[in-house]
Amino acid sequence: MRYSQNHKAETRQRIIAEASRRFRRDGIEGTGLVPLMKALGMTHGGFYAHFPSKEALVEASLDAAVAQADEQWQASPAPEQLQALLASYLSTRHRDHPEAGCPLPTLCAELGLRGQPNPSADALARRMAARVQECTPAAGGADGGLVALAAMVGALTLSRAVADPALSEQILGAVHAALQPPAQA
Repeated sequence: MRYSQNHKAETRQRIIAEASRRFRRDGIEGTGLVPLMKALGMTHGGFYAHFPSKEALVEASLDAAVAQADEQWQASPAPEQLQALLASYLSTRHRDHPEAGCPLPTLCAELGLRGQPNPSADALARRMAARVQECTPAAGGADGGLVALAAMVGALTLSRAVADPALSEQILGAVHAALQPPAQA
């Protein structure tokens, strides 16, 4: 059977998209190559036609998550960007569907524990912090974006870890309120 010229590139993108969802939901170690490829209707051996290693797939998946985050955050009009970002990021939907959200809450601890910090995680953290800083240039000085990002990632991570639904909601709400810019008089 002959494949189109774009078949290999399309297959690679399918692998990246599925891996990105699974890494965000289950973590890197919790995502096996065999089940990943099986979910795509492919064999484990076929993986190596597209990537030299799982680490290369992690890198490509984080790059894809950076691009996806950029698209989502740039969609909001300038005056409402911070409110839209906070409402989306610190939401129960984001908490309950990590596969569709920011990879940082799921992957930061794992990447650090593995002793293999990732340049794509650097890029995502820098872009997100800069995006938040653009929305609130007067808040928090030069590092305001980093402070807000750390609070957002921490809140989402903690809200996913606690068993009490009310406490989970309280964590998200408290950080959302704390990051809101002061009302203009």
